Amino acid sequence: MRTTLSLDDDVAAMLDRLRRRQKSSLKQVVNDALRQGLSQQLQKRAPRKSFATRTVDLGRCRLPSLDNVAEVLAVAEGESFK
Repeated sequence: MRTTLSLDDDVAAMLDRLRRRQKSSLKQVVNDALRQGLSQQLQKRAPRKSFATRTVDLGRCRLPSLDNVAEVLAVAEGESFK
């Protein structure tokens, strides 16, 4: 099959390095890379184990509002803030 393919610069550079290292044609390198990549993408992946974070009660908030960051930092650092 003959087709035109536009490659990103970084991909073209990697293909060219691989082509020179293997002393092979661009066609062969592209076909091998596509075969390998496509076969990996077509494989079924094992489902990931679910992860849950335990909740912890931190008590009530000691500040009336957390909207003013400067006030929160001043209270946290012990400055008298008004």
